[in-house]
Amino acid sequence: IAGDPALNMVYLPTSSASPDYYGGLRPGDNRHANSTVALDAATGKLVWARQLIHHDIWDYDTPAQPPLVDITRGGRRIPALVQPTKQGYVFVLDRRTGAPLFPIDEVPVPQGGVPGEWLSPTQPRPRLPKPIVPQSITPDQAWGFTPWDRGKCRDLIARYRSEGLFTPITTRGTITYPAASGGANWGGGAIDPVRQIFYVNSSRVASVIKLRPRKPGGSGTVQLSAHEDVSPMAGTPYDVKREWLLSPLGAPCTPPPWGGLTAIDLRSGRILWDVPLGTINDRLPIPLPVDINLGTPNIGGPVATGGGVLFIAATMDRNLRAIDMRSGKLLWQDRLPGGSQTTPMSYVTGGRQFVVVSSGQHMWFQTPRSDELIAYALPAK
Repeated sequence: IAGDPALNMVYLPTSSASPDYYGGLRPGDNRHANSTVALDAATGKLVWARQLIHHDIWDYDTPAQPPLVDITRGGRRIPALVQPTKQGYVFVLDRRTGAPLFPIDEVPVPQGGVPGEWLSPTQPRPRLPKPIVPQSITPDQAWGFTPWDRGKCRDLIARYRSEGLFTPITTRGTITYPAASGGANWGGGAIDPVRQIFYVNSSRVASVIKLRPRKPGGSGTVQLSAHEDVSPMAGTPYDVKREWLLSPLGAPCTPPPWGGLTAIDLRSGRILWDVPLGTINDRLPIPLPVDINLGTPNIGGPVATGGGVLFIAATMDRNLRAIDMRSGKLLWQDRLPGGSQTTPMSYVTGGRQFVVVSSGQHMWFQTPRSDELIAYALPAK
């Protein structure tokens, strides 16, 4: 939740409706799911709401709190909020009213779901900023380290339904790109309030989601691993299977970078820079002396500082990075003892500025486990 004491309002990013992948039991737009919702902080009364997906069946819940920033337009300051999303859109709204600062269009989306499903004919799409991640994949765009695994990926993509963002989930199997892990995810983004720039990291990999008719007397238990999961959807005709879209070598079938960091000018909606985030060196069978910066999926957000340095962990490679906020250039990095799927924090005490990050583990990334807090600071003067 984000809060504005001056306006006496709080802003909630809301989840998708349940069950995630079949909506036949919940026809309609399912308001106010998949929304940014503004409430009166004193009473809890609804002030405004902006739905970002109608009738979600892709698990694209609104993943993180919207940071607040004042944006200069035509010589006046507009109190705004910035809502990142899993599907790769960034919505910039007036936080007083929910009105968009850049136009939002209702665009037609693919139809033809499973029997009994209800689908929205359109979905919201902001004209600016442009999506921070790719949103479609065709067999000709398959990627691989070699012609052999690229061919295997091409065959995989051709096997499943893949008509771009918001392709309905079916028993044939649907490619969701980005996956339900994002695009942007739980870590959210960071703001430079002086330059009015938004920084957000994103994952850029695809998954395959398939509905499976439920067997009478099924176990109703979740089967979960680092590569796939099968989950029951109680009360529906289906279970759901989710797995990453990977080549036989274990690499994503989508083109790199597989993770990125983006800077967006909130006054113009223009993307200032976009750089890969993460190295795949830990995943290679033979250690290499230089980083292979193809980006990695990531979970955890950035922290921006007044000194123009952005700190971010989040990646599969266990590194905490310092990034030049003006250019996206890597300034420094250090290896953490375990997983880095978290957001750093920064504070000043005794005249020194510290950056602190927790090191743990996320099952998806299979990094070494840790339970340490790591603190960094420049040497004392």
